[in-house]
Amino acid sequence: MQLQKLSLINFKNFDSQSFEFDAKINCFVGQNGIGKTNALDAIYLLSFGKSYFNPIASQNIKHEESFFVIDGEFLRDEKEERIICSLKKGQKKIIKRNGKIYDKLSEHIGFIPLVIISPADRDLIIEGSETRRKFIDSVISQSNKSYLQNLINYNKVLAQRNSLLKYFALNNTFNADTLEVYNDQLHDYGHKIHEARKDFLDIFIPIFKERYASISGGKEAINLSYQSRLTEKDLNTLFKENLNKDKALQYTSVGVHKDDLSFEIGDFPIKKFGSQGQQKSFLIALKLAQFDFIKAQAGHTPILLLDDIFDKLDENRVSQIITLVNQDKFGQIFISDTHAERTENVVKQTHQSYKMIVLK
Repeated sequence: MQLQKLSLINFKNFDSQSFEFDAKINCFVGQNGIGKTNALDAIYLLSFGKSYFNPIASQNIKHEESFFVIDGEFLRDEKEERIICSLKKGQKKIIKRNGKIYDKLSEHIGFIPLVIISPADRDLIIEGSETRRKFIDSVISQSNKSYLQNLINYNKVLAQRNSLLKYFALNNTFNADTLEVYNDQLHDYGHKIHEARKDFLDIFIPIFKERYASISGGKEAINLSYQSRLTEKDLNTLFKENLNKDKALQYTSVGVHKDDLSFEIGDFPIKKFGSQGQQKSFLIALKLAQFDFIKAQAGHTPILLLDDIFDKLDENRVSQIITLVNQDKFGQIFISDTHAERTENVVKQTHQSYKMIVLK
């Protein structure tokens, strides 16, 4: 997978700009606030149909403008593919592949496999369970269409069940039969989602541990485990046991939408007991394992985005990443950094072709 050209109109702080890229390494360099991360985010958006840094689509339109357009020309299986994402204020976002509009955004997910490593990834450690669930869902969805559809269906029925619980509370009424309909649907979708997450983590965790060992030198014992109440009981049983709680709260308190990942170092939560360096290594290993998994499942080498990581890592970790990047298993890489000279010195060590793009 390779991005050859990128054109931006009114996306974040860009007026109108076009870039052509090297097949291997591309470095966006310049001062803070100049748009380096935004350029990477535009590439991410062409893959996922949404921004990595700001999920509110309209806020990605340049101030005082009414629309944005992101236009990318890719090479996939030696065939040129043109992906265009556009948004007008007050209208629905449009994604086109070779001039044809997708009926559903979900149809595009996985077509441009991509992994990003960014300082924003720290949210995976410090934020709540929703952030970690989104990580699992994002990785699985890139190569498993039925999983993504089950997830969409589950969330739709979940919203309907929550609305019904609110209706019961407001009207001081209750209808068990209507609730059962939603319970049964959530049970079916939830079971499939739970099984897919378990299967994914059975493959993913060993890859992750291997990646962490290669970055840290194998000094610490780390672990990643799946937390889900569906491991103990099926969802219909959990619904019955938590019915009174759900009625009181007016929302669904159990289900796969409450699952979590536990990040541990030496049997303790890495959030509380891991140093900054250990946390950074943990997150990079997590993302490189994501890269390995997607590449194996999708049959295409993902594009790799490295956002501002040289500023946040010590020299040893940068050296480890460059050594990894120099392996043939990596394809096209995009890097953002504030220091052009530092970036070029690091990139030269890879002995790969590269292009420096200075933003002003």
